[in-house]
Amino acid sequence: MGISKITRNYQITLPKDVRKVAGLKEGDEVTILIEGDKITITKSEINPIMAAAGAWKGIKETGEEYQKRVRSEWKKREKRLDW
Repeated sequence: MGISKITRNYQITLPKDVRKVAGLKEGDEVTILIEGDKITITKSEINPIMAAAGAWKGIKETGEEYQKRVRSEWKKREKRLDW
C-alpha cells in the first residue's frame, strides 16, 4: 500500500491511503506487534475495562468504608423522613 521512511527521530508517516483504509485519524492509538522481522501496526480498539480503570483513581476509601458511609447516609435520610 505504501512505503515510508524512518525519520531521525525514529518516526514514520503512514501514507494517506493506509490511514483511510484503516480508518485512522490524528490522535488515534495503534498497536505495534513484532513477529520475527515482520512489524504489524493495527488500530487499537478501546478496551472498556481499561477505559474504566481510571474511574476510581484518587478514591481514598476502601470498598467497606464506602459501603459503611453510604449505609450511614441512608439511615440519616430514613430518620429525616421518619419512616
